[in-house]
Amino acid sequence: MPLIFLNGGAMRGGPLNYLLEGAPFAGEAKTAPQYRFYSVDDRFPGLHPVAYGGAPIAGELFDVPMDVLRNRLLPSKSPDLELGVIALEDNRSVLAMMLRRPALASPELVDITDFGSWHSYREDIAG
Repeated sequence: MPLIFLNGGAMRGGPLNYLLEGAPFAGEAKTAPQYRFYSVDDRFPGLHPVAYGGAPIAGELFDVPMDVLRNRLLPSKSPDLELGVIALEDNRSVLAMMLRRPALASPELVDITDFGSWHSYREDIAG
């Protein structure tokens, strides 16, 4: 089964974690420092690769069966995201949901890279 890096609502304790249907947690991880991290209207996060100015972004790895990926995760994702392959800080390549290029022009997009994780950003805006 492929590993998938999750960094939003599908992480442990998140409102979308049920979509994983019990897929095994495979550990915490950070991306290689080649991504910017965005909030889309405070509904969900998105990673986007950059040539420079990126940072490591925290998330979780899950060992997801392909049928769960096909039947649960992909149908539930926002149209602003797409499945891609990212690099982790330990040089492994894993699946992840990536921000689609057209979404970069959205006025709802806020760069939250400096927070380093969706959890830290959500805590900050909650006050």
